[in-house]
Amino acid sequence: MKSLFIIIAILLYVNTFSQTIPKNSASVPIDTLWTTNLVTLDSIAKRRNQLNKTNMTILAGWAGVNIIQSSISAANATGADKAFFNMNTYWNTVNLAIAGFGLYSVKKAMTKKLSLAQNIQAQHQPEKILLFNAGLDVGYVFSGLYLNERGQRLTNQQTEGFGKSLVLQGSFLLIFDIVQYYLHHANGKHLDKWLDKVSMDATQNGIGLSYKL
Repeated sequence: MKSLFIIIAILLYVNTFSQTIPKNSASVPIDTLWTTNLVTLDSIAKRRNQLNKTNMTILAGWAGVNIIQSSISAANATGADKAFFNMNTYWNTVNLAIAGFGLYSVKKAMTKKLSLAQNIQAQHQPEKILLFNAGLDVGYVFSGLYLNERGQRLTNQQTEGFGKSLVLQGSFLLIFDIVQYYLHHANGKHLDKWLDKVSMDATQNGIGLSYKL
């Protein structure tokens, strides 16, 4: 709802905003908002991009270590252990691709100058994605537990090994996504505080956005 309000307000600002603010107002023109607050939109976006870069680097590191270690270990393993290491390799090949694409996206994002509406969307979108991913991670863990139990019950070592791998990889991703969400949400609180001070005010020449100090 807040995002809709801001978008509508921006449209009004483009057409009707006047630099003249009533003398008894404690607000300032929105054109100066990028420099009137200690925590600016630029710093929030920069922090968000840095978080994404760090998180994708961690994911790439986890994937790389798993691929190398599991590939070596699988060569000398048998049965459920071999299946476990093989699944680790398969799974983290995908993780490495995701991390690579993520780092590429962050590099592009760092060169962009976002509008207010775009900044809001860019901040809230990863939070929603991370919550969705956390739900998937829980599914991976429980699927792994099921496969592990089924493999042991039916004496199917491949199923057992795959299940153990899913539990490990799902657990890591669950912790990883929860920590990411917490960090992004904390950064988003700065944006929410900033937006709470933005309002529509009537001026002599129309309606405009202003920022209350």
